[in-house]
Amino acid sequence: MVHWTNKPSYNFQDLQEIVGILRHPGGCAWDMEQTHASIRRNFLEEAYEVAEAIDEGDPEHLKEELGDVLLQVVFHTSIEEDAGRFDLDAVADGICKKLIYRHPHVFGDVSVSSTGEILSNWEELKQKEKGQATQADAVDAVARSLPALWRAEKMKKKAAKAGFDWRDVSGALDKLSEELDELRRAALEGDGDPVEELGDVLFAAVCVGRFLDADPEDALHAACGKFAARFRKTEELAAGRGLSLDKLSDAQQIALWREAKGQEQA
Repeated sequence: MVHWTNKPSYNFQDLQEIVGILRHPGGCAWDMEQTHASIRRNFLEEAYEVAEAIDEGDPEHLKEELGDVLLQVVFHTSIEEDAGRFDLDAVADGICKKLIYRHPHVFGDVSVSSTGEILSNWEELKQKEKGQATQADAVDAVARSLPALWRAEKMKKKAAKAGFDWRDVSGALDKLSEELDELRRAALEGDGDPVEELGDVLFAAVCVGRFLDADPEDALHAACGKFAARFRKTEELAAGRGLSLDKLSDAQQIALWREAKGQEQA
């Protein structure tokens, strides 16, 4: 057992010390085995749980989940510190320098008149910082680990900065219709790859969402919630009549679904 004194309250330095104890001889065998790759998904899951706590508006839950994310930062940095590449001070140094560089209107002598100008300057400085000579470089640089809908939205926004965009939502909707037609031909007539065409439909739908100021992930989550509630009602309607959904015809299922939808809107 390691030497450790319990306290009524702990701070950030205590967290660093605890992670150090867990990851080194005499600590936890599981923690000592972990690598960046083995806990990569953990980091993503913890970030999503922070987002859920934000959506709930629960400060206590948010505090807990931010702690889990902070643990991930300290853990990954501890791995690098053991390898002699960087430590937490180097991580803090990097983000401090980035914030100072990207806020010349605060830490320098640049004048701005709106938040839109601030964001425009931020993107320009970011591209210069990362050596992105063209807007295509910026599009390529969008993280592949992002959820696909967010990645598509971000790529389209960057392309739009080069003037490559529809003038209004009607053009985006026409493109969505075109892609739907191509998906239908691929799926029903074998004219093309249906999986590829499905991807094109999803990308086109994200483009429509941009003109509606709609976050594609939020829109799809809302659709998922609506489907779950409506499916439950449909199943309840069937059960209330002594029916089983899997024994009904397509027409009967559709009729129940529409009835469930009608009750939502009543």
